[in-house]
Amino acid sequence: MGQRSSNPEQTEKPQAIRVIIADTQSIYRVGIRKILALEDDIRVVGQAENFEQTVAAATRYPADVILFEAAITANHREAVSELIKHSPLSKIVVVLVEPAEEDTVDLLKRGVRGIVARSISPDLLVRCVRKVAAGETWLDNKGVNWMLEAYRSQAALLTTPRIKPRLSEKELNIISFVTQGLRNKEIAVEIGTTEQVIKNYLRKVYDKLGVSDRLELALYCIHHQLLKNRPGQASLPNTAAETILTSAAVAGNPK
Repeated sequence: MGQRSSNPEQTEKPQAIRVIIADTQSIYRVGIRKILALEDDIRVVGQAENFEQTVAAATRYPADVILFEAAITANHREAVSELIKHSPLSKIVVVLVEPAEEDTVDLLKRGVRGIVARSISPDLLVRCVRKVAAGETWLDNKGVNWMLEAYRSQAALLTTPRIKPRLSEKELNIISFVTQGLRNKEIAVEIGTTEQVIKNYLRKVYDKLGVSDRLELALYCIHHQLLKNRPGQASLPNTAAETILTSAAVAGNPK
C-alpha cells in the first residue's frame, strides 16, 4: 500500500480569488459571472445592482476584488471612498464607459486599484482581476500617462524642503531599489529581511521626506538628486517615475 503524502503543498490548492460584481445591468452581471466561472482560480461570491447592495455584499462576503460599475451611483468617486471604509481589504476595480483623465487620477488617489472600460475584452478582464488580486495596479496606456502627468504637476511642491532630511544607509538602499521599480517583496529578498520590515522603513522614509507614495518619492529623488553618485542610479533623472508606474500591471503588457 502506498503512503499518503504528508506534504500540504501537494494536497492543498491555493484559495480562489473572491470577486463581487456590482453592476446596474443584469446582462453584464450574468456575462461577467460566466466569464469568471471558466477560471479555476476565480470565484464570484456576491453580486449587487445598487450601492446599498454592494456595501451589504462586501460586508457579508469578504472579497479580494470588487468589480464596481461607476454608474451604480450618482457620485461614484465618493461611493468608492465609502466602499473602501466598509471593505478596506478588498481591492476595487472601477468599470467606466470611457475612462477620462480627471476621473482616473482622482479614483487612483482615493485607493482604487484598477480602472477598466466597459468594453474590456474577457481575457483582459480576467488578467486584470488576477493582477489586482495580487496587489498590482491595472491601467491602460492612457491611464499610465495621465498618472505620470499628475505626479509631474506635483513635483514643484517637492523641490524646496525646509530641512534636509537625514536618511540612514539602509533607507537610502531601499529608496534606490524603489526607484528601480522593485516591489517590497523583491526589495526584502535583496536586503535579506521581510516584506513587513520594508513597509515599515518606507513609512518612515515617506514621513521624513514629506511624500505619500512611491511616485512622489521618485520625483523627490529626481529634483533633489537624493541618490546622486550611488551605484546603478545614472539614469534616474529620466526614468525613475516612469519605471515605478510602468512596473505596475498595465493592460496589454504581456509581462
